[in-house]
Amino acid sequence: MQIGFRELALSTLAAAALAGFAPCASADSFRVLQPLGDKPTKLKDGRYYVPTTPETARWGSLPNADSKPVLTLPSGSVVIIDTVSHEGVLEDQGKDPVKFFGKHGVKPDQVLNDAKAIAASNLEHDFVKDGPHVITGPVEVEGAKAGDVLLVEMLSLQPRVPYGVISNRHGKGALPGEFPENKGPQAGADAAHPELYANVFTFTPIRQTGGKWYGIVKGTAGPEAHIPLKPFNGTMGVAVNTKEKPNSVPPGAYAGNLDVNELGVGAKLYIPVQVDGALFYAGDPHFVQGDGEVALTAIEGSLRSTYRLTVLKGGDPRLPMKAPMKNPFAETKDYWIPIGLNTDLDDAMKDATRQAVQFLNEKLGIDRATALAYLSAGADFQVTQVVDRVKGVNAIIRKADFARKDR
Repeated sequence: MQIGFRELALSTLAAAALAGFAPCASADSFRVLQPLGDKPTKLKDGRYYVPTTPETARWGSLPNADSKPVLTLPSGSVVIIDTVSHEGVLEDQGKDPVKFFGKHGVKPDQVLNDAKAIAASNLEHDFVKDGPHVITGPVEVEGAKAGDVLLVEMLSLQPRVPYGVISNRHGKGALPGEFPENKGPQAGADAAHPELYANVFTFTPIRQTGGKWYGIVKGTAGPEAHIPLKPFNGTMGVAVNTKEKPNSVPPGAYAGNLDVNELGVGAKLYIPVQVDGALFYAGDPHFVQGDGEVALTAIEGSLRSTYRLTVLKGGDPRLPMKAPMKNPFAETKDYWIPIGLNTDLDDAMKDATRQAVQFLNEKLGIDRATALAYLSAGADFQVTQVVDRVKGVNAIIRKADFARKDR
């Protein structure tokens, strides 16, 4: 299978500007990124490609210690993963993305073939018990051992379709029981009768204005909201060290459904490896998400995602803190981002604070009392999401605060 560099990936700068889009705001002219093949493969330029198929994906669960990799690659390799949004393929949407999106004016040829295949497959998924996410992988990274750290670098994140969906489902979100504002699910709700779930879906086209791309949120009244796109995959991680079936909803030490909206192009994510081989996966692609994710979802939309995966052993100077690490840790060009995770939001805040103090102490050599004082005055703590059973809080530490200044 021959795939050219120009077709597959954007430079970091171009990806940040979403330069892979068609130059016209019309949905009809948007270049939909259909799968590049039906099997994981090594490309002629040395990179790797993983499509989302019933053979390379799981629906609503994460890889565990017994999972078999769909592909094996050396540490430091670049892999392209076509992630698929779960919106449009779920039971409460009829498990028919052509019909679901067709109601909003999307033509059949603008619906992804891999989304159609997942919806029509016999891939196991329990709408009540499992998570909603389509998870692609896992990919084995040679040399990774439990206790190591997997460095994931975001090289390119390119929207595959010109539309997304924001969902508010009963019993979920930041205001369960208050939203959606209707009578709730009715008897007989299933994929054949999705309207009986009474869930609310906000179809969100993306549109180019002034050379930039926006998600358009428009209701029955009031002005349109234009939200600048900031793509990232809500779920990235390594296999969970269990023989049980891990649900895809809660994040953990393995990363998973972190929903950290800073993890766009140019960002890095450091994940504590739980099982040998790491077994990396990705899914839950987002076009843009607000901190909190209060309705339940972001603007969910499929992405073509390019990563570099590198194993870091104990003592590696690139580590943000001593291995083994307890929680994932993120980094951008401008920020260090300690991550706190807990079912209790107060304890998630404590976890983020502890990791931030540890980072400043071990990496920058700041004594712990001064580290805490700096965090109180100079760092921002953000609630990433409150809707995934395990809550997330991030510390945002400005690198510029510690940059040496010429005098």
